[in-house]
Amino acid sequence: MRAITIPEPGGPEALVWAEVPDPQPAEGEVLIEVVASAVNRADLLQRQGFYDPPPGSSPYPGLECAGRIIGLGPGVHGWAVGDEVCALLAGGGYAEKVAVPGGQVLPVPNGLDLVSAAALPEVTCTVWSNVFMIAHLRPGETLLVHGGASGIGTMAIQLAKAVGARVAVTAGGPEKLARCAELGADILIDYREQDFVQEIRKATDGRGADVILDIIGAKYLQRNIKALAVSGRLAVIGLQGGVKAELNLAALMAKRAAITGAGLRARPLNEKAAIVAAVREHVWPLVGNGQVRPIVDRTLPMPEAAEAHRIVEDSAHVGKVVLTL
Repeated sequence: MRAITIPEPGGPEALVWAEVPDPQPAEGEVLIEVVASAVNRADLLQRQGFYDPPPGSSPYPGLECAGRIIGLGPGVHGWAVGDEVCALLAGGGYAEKVAVPGGQVLPVPNGLDLVSAAALPEVTCTVWSNVFMIAHLRPGETLLVHGGASGIGTMAIQLAKAVGARVAVTAGGPEKLARCAELGADILIDYREQDFVQEIRKATDGRGADVILDIIGAKYLQRNIKALAVSGRLAVIGLQGGVKAELNLAALMAKRAAITGAGLRARPLNEKAAIVAAVREHVWPLVGNGQVRPIVDRTLPMPEAAEAHRIVEDSAHVGKVVLTL
């Protein structure tokens, strides 16, 4: 088969479309013929040499895909050759075929094509696990989403609104904020021009956000604590603003707040399977009835993955960039 390889870490030009050995499904795995895969910022880090795949997983980038099952390993139940599916991956989505544990596979939701479905697994699993399974966002609470126009952000807005929460977002510029508003965001904050701490307090009568979903990390830590409501929960899922910061524990204790940090890629298979099962139970019906939808900014042929990486690096998109075969 062919896949996007990374012979040497570097810029987007480091991505090479090349012939590689076909994967073989192991015990409990299905083999998917890939139709599309979406780009995630973790893929950019892997390309740069900063985020190696977990041991034993595919060396090629790509944390999600959609396609058709063309093979079954021993011990697979509930799936059949020919099923149209999408899947959460530890790697290998930028390829013509990928083997994935059956517990990380999802049916394509009603009404969606395979290209659109490829934009769902990573964002739905990330948002549902962090905002709902860990931070326990409840109806009537306020969620602050940093990077509201990103793939994660556009999904977080929709899911939070679907459960009856109020949503605040930060984004860069009026055009991205307008797109967030179209998806249901109630409080729009241009991080280039406004202080999100002041704006969230103003919009909540001084109370603050009950849950903050943060992709920035160290740069925003102190301000996030200030922006939290009493008993608020800060869920850190990205480190675009650095990995180290000082924390005022007195401020944290005064808020009776909690900080969590979680990724998906390196989690044990049973934990990933539990998240995927929860997404299938809670999120897939919302996608099936049109209440929640994948936001695809654009599609590019998979051999043009370098250009897709440039687009994502420049934040020149809203939602997801999808690679197609």
